[in-house]
Amino acid sequence: MNFTRWSARLPGTQRQRRLAARAVRRPPEAPAPAGAVPAARDEHGEPSAPDTGGAGQGARHGLDDLPAQDLLGQVPALVALVHGPDHRIAFVNDAYAAAFGPREPGAPAREALPELAELGLLPLMDQVLRSGRPRTVKSRRVEGRAEGREEGSPGAAADGGTRPGYYTFTCTPVELKGPGARRGVLVFAAEVTDQVEVAERLRVSERRQREAAVTLQRSLLPQQLEQPDDLRVAATYRPGGTDAAVGGDWYDVITLGAGRTALVIGDVMGRGVRAAAVMGQLRTAVRAYARLDLPPHEVLQLLDGLAAEIDPNQIATCLYAIHDPNEGRLVYASAGHLPILVRDPDGTVHRTDESTGPPLGTGGWLHTSASVPFGEGSAAVLYTDGLVERRDADIDQGIEVLEEAFAGATGSPQVVCDRLLRAMGITAEHDDDVALLALQHPVRTGLDAELFHNAALDLLGGVEAAPRARAFASGVLTSWRFPRELHDLGVLAASELVANSLQHGTPPMCLRLRRTDRRLIVEVTDGDDHLPRRRRAEPVDESGRGISIVATVASAWGSRRTPGGGKAVWCEFALPGTVSR
Repeated sequence: MNFTRWSARLPGTQRQRRLAARAVRRPPEAPAPAGAVPAARDEHGEPSAPDTGGAGQGARHGLDDLPAQDLLGQVPALVALVHGPDHRIAFVNDAYAAAFGPREPGAPAREALPELAELGLLPLMDQVLRSGRPRTVKSRRVEGRAEGREEGSPGAAADGGTRPGYYTFTCTPVELKGPGARRGVLVFAAEVTDQVEVAERLRVSERRQREAAVTLQRSLLPQQLEQPDDLRVAATYRPGGTDAAVGGDWYDVITLGAGRTALVIGDVMGRGVRAAAVMGQLRTAVRAYARLDLPPHEVLQLLDGLAAEIDPNQIATCLYAIHDPNEGRLVYASAGHLPILVRDPDGTVHRTDESTGPPLGTGGWLHTSASVPFGEGSAAVLYTDGLVERRDADIDQGIEVLEEAFAGATGSPQVVCDRLLRAMGITAEHDDDVALLALQHPVRTGLDAELFHNAALDLLGGVEAAPRARAFASGVLTSWRFPRELHDLGVLAASELVANSLQHGTPPMCLRLRRTDRRLIVEVTDGDDHLPRRRRAEPVDESGRGISIVATVASAWGSRRTPGGGKAVWCEFALPGTVSR
């Protein structure tokens, strides 16, 4: 066997391979007898082999005449040498015997080396023998032998046994020269237990970091979506990739009062804790600005300036929409975000491509609002680019696929989210974060429809306006069969809001009453855009108490400017058995 050739191909460190090759090339020399002529050496300093003829060739290169057996016996790796088609044992070193027990030469591997069969190496050794090419299998677990170990031997445990470990096995073809030249396989197993354990600890650490990152991301999202009276909503967030980096996708649902609802979705570009931190600040700011009951474009205008202050180098997109059940429309504004998909009651799906400004933080851009019909029977989805963007396709193609999937996605909002994720091929291996918000304005019939009513009265002003408003409110609330106490409070609130509008507002004026399954809403609109505020009236003041009275008796109250000028002042009362939000 040409040990010089295969010693360079042994697995292990370069130092081990150099030591093995040097030991094979320079065996210990016996002392020369007196008067002997020193052996001739070639140009590299190696002894020149004497020409002994063919008779001594096999003996000179036989295994017993070379120091390789001693060398392999002391290697800490596991070494076994087999030959022939049934892989009969020619040699196993001390480390191998310590791990699996001694083996008798000449026995076939399937019987004498069952450990290799259990590891699945026998078919691999067959391939090596046929092809003449080495093969390697990495990190196979070796159980070892629990008895018969000598303390200090390779692989020996403290109790005298061999601890389980991981080994990388390399099967190398060799030629055994001599009488009846044979082909064989050298099985060399280098222990990689430490590397495997380190890699496993690293995987566990990365998994824990990812779990912590996803927990952080989810903690910045709404823990429970607010459920408006007139809408059904559901949302889904799917973290992308398997690394520990968190994304900046977010969504939110915010009840604004008077039956109106804000729906928000956004995306901070990039990944990592910084993106998540910016996302958390923007989401908090959106909720604060939403409480001001501003139009969508004004909310984005405020966010734009805030985003530039938070991090001028961070790009973020956002879409902010408001649903008003009295108007049956979605009013929205977009800062570089993808369009809303709206499905009409007849099943037609279309995009809201208007009012798309640049991303947040760019500055110098005046955002505008637009609207789209959204009455009973309508549905819509808001989403981030991870749902529709693919590296090998244009994003418009992804939106078209989503449109087709949304056209046939029926069921509750949560079912719609699940179906869209499946239709878009979003799996655990998807490499980008996905946020999806689905909403529906259900069609109510039967008893359910009796819980939702609207009534409105246009007020022309004059001394008769207040009595007309009280009479109208009393009649409507009586027909809605409210309890006497709630009836009286509703009439009182309507009277005070109308009186406030008559004194401080301008025509046109309108009183609107609305009931849902949870609350009674009283709202008065007029043409003046000065918003009222609650103040303490002095004992000698003849006015200034109307808003204080409303704020005291109602569950909540507020005011906002209306499109085209003017304002709306509203209050609401929780129905018995419900909790006001």
